[in-house]
Order: sequence, then structure tokens, then C-alpha cells
Amino acid sequence: MILRYPWPRYVAGATLARVGDEMSGPALLLAGLAVTGSAPAAGTLLAGATAAAAVGGPVLGTLLDRSPAPGRLLGLAVLGHGAALAVVAPVLGATYAGALLMAVAAGLLGPALSGGWTSQLPLVVPSGRLDRAATVDAMTFHVASLAGPALAGLVAARFGAVAGLTSAALLICAASSATWGTGGGRPRADAQPGVVPRQRTRGFVRDLAAGFAALRRSRALAGAALSSTLSCAAEGLFVACLPLLGVRVFGAAPHGVLLIAATAVPALAANALLARRPRLLRPPRILVGAPLVLAAAMSLAAVLDPVAVIVAALLAGAAEGPQLAALFAIRHRCAPAGLRAQIFTTGASLKLAGYSCGAAAAGALAALSLPAALLVAAGVHALAALSAAALLPRGRNS
Repeated sequence: MILRYPWPRYVAGATLARVGDEMSGPALLLAGLAVTGSAPAAGTLLAGATAAAAVGGPVLGTLLDRSPAPGRLLGLAVLGHGAALAVVAPVLGATYAGALLMAVAAGLLGPALSGGWTSQLPLVVPSGRLDRAATVDAMTFHVASLAGPALAGLVAARFGAVAGLTSAALLICAASSATWGTGGGRPRADAQPGVVPRQRTRGFVRDLAAGFAALRRSRALAGAALSSTLSCAAEGLFVACLPLLGVRVFGAAPHGVLLIAATAVPALAANALLARRPRLLRPPRILVGAPLVLAAAMSLAAVLDPVAVIVAALLAGAAEGPQLAALFAIRHRCAPAGLRAQIFTTGASLKLAGYSCGAAAAGALAALSLPAALLVAAGVHALAALSAAALLPRGRNS
């Protein structure tokens, strides 16, 4: 029997945790700068946490898949992530190396808030409602991307940079209790057609390798992973260009960063429509079409006209929302039950690595030509669409 806990509790907990997570990045930068007075030192703290998250995803996912009580383990991981963030600032005042170590520790557990949490959806809703639930779950990311940075800035401005980081940590710690209701229940291996029960006798390393092998074997999972990673690389390029875009088009760097909010609103609206009409969610088609819309949006932004840039941001958001919902739906449909958490957390790590590579490449490209950097982002989105078209299976539900 699959043990479940209330769906509203899942959504509330996921939203709270992800708002805290979106707060933590800007708050970590602001706290690091306030305590050390060095922008490179503050940036290194965030880079350490980000790199650790990319590494920690597959390991955390394997541990969740092997656990007889994945909800409890997930709760402990979320709590550990928040606790590590909470002590970064106090330790930073005494030793920078210690603070960097705590940031890395927080990063290792970071995938619990994204792929780890989402992988538990089958413990929450019946299989017939997974597509709609995946769409609502994707909406929590967009709510967080809208509210998190704004809250970080407001708290830091009113109470100080360290208070912003502490607030983010408290939100994450408070959300951890929402996962404990899953108890020891887990989906049966036969809950999905074609799923082979996981062999409990395998060692940890073999389980870890099995997750990567499952990604390679399944055209749907491989296509979704490759397409989403490429799109995240393009997103990293775009986001890193936003300050320069703000200066060139709107006269100030912060105005460019506000475009992030402009993408979150249509993303929420698009997924709200999908949640009301789940039959519209056809993941293979969306994972091909959404990157094409994103490529068009990046090309439009390269015009460097204020109206064109705002329209591009709205178009990008309208595509990003369904793209994330479709990605979750494919993983829920195709991930083997015994490897589900690892598929989700590994996918999150790949996306994070792609985003980091895109952001790193943006500096050199934008220094040469801002329109060229945006057109490169458009090209990478087009590659994402091509990879989805080549690898994702087509059928009646596509």
C-alpha cells in the first residue's frame, strides 16, 4: 500500500522551501560582501554552493531511492541544507575557509529542494493525477523565482544582509517538516508498466551507476535531460546578460535584472492553464516547441529595443513554465520506481551544470557583443529543440 499525505501540505512545503532557496543565492552574496567586504570572496561562496549542488544530486537521489523512509530522509536533507546556510554568516566572521566549507555542505544537500522533493510526488497523489500535480509543482518554482529574490532584497535592506541569509535558512528549515508525513511508504515497483523492481542487494555504487544507465537507456529520459540541460545553458547565458541588457536598453543594470520577474508571471499563468486543462500537457511536443519559442525570444531581445526586450521576456516566461511541467511529467512517467529520486536529482544537477556553463560563457561573449551573446543563447535553445525532436518518442499522448 502506498502511504500518502495531503497534497496541500506538499505544495505549501515545496513553495516555502523553494522561496527560501531562491532567497539564499542573493542573500549569500550580500552576506558575504557585508562580512568580508570582498565581491570575489562573496562570489566564491555562491560558486562553492552551486558546484557542490551539481555533484550532490546523484548521490542524494541514490540515498533516497535506497531508503525505506524517503520522506524522512528528504526532510533531514532539507533541514541540513537550511542549518548549514544558517551558520555560514556566523562562521564567516571567524574564518572564511570554514564559511566556504559550510556553503559547500549546504550545496551538497541543495538538490533535496528541487529534484529530491519533486521525486516524492507519487507518494502524494494517485498516478492518474501525476501530470496535473507535476504542473502545479512546477508552478512552485516560478512563485519562488518571483518572491525569493525580492524577499532577500527587502530583508537585507531593512534588517541587514546577514538577516536575509538567516531568514532564507529559517524558511527552508520550517519547510522540512512537510516531507515527514510520507513515512515509510514508497510506490510499488509495478505501479508503472514495464518497471523492474530494484534489487536491494546491490551496493551503493552499483545503484548510483544504475541511475545513469537508466538515463542512457530511455530515449524519453535522455531526450528530456539533454534538452533541459541545453535550455538551462541558454538560460544561464541570458540571465548573465541581464545587467548589461539593463544598461544598454533601460539605462540601469537593476532594470535588466527585473526582467526575471517579467518571465515568472507568464510562466505562472501558462502553468495555471495547464493545471486546469491537463489534457493540454503533451510533454514531447512541449519540449520541442518551448525551446523554439525561447530561441525566438532570445533573438527578439538581441534587437536591444525596450519594447522588444519586454516582449521577449514575456515570451520566454510563457515557454519556460510549460517546459518545466513537461519535463517533470516525462520523468514521472518514465523513471523506474526504484530509481525515481536519482533520475530527478541527477537531472537537476545536469541542469545546474548547464546553467553554470552558460553563465560562465556569457561574460566573454557579452564583452565582445551583447547581441551576439543573446543570439548564441537562441542557438543553444534551438539545439535543445532539435535534441528533443530527435530523441523523444512520439505517440498518441505526445
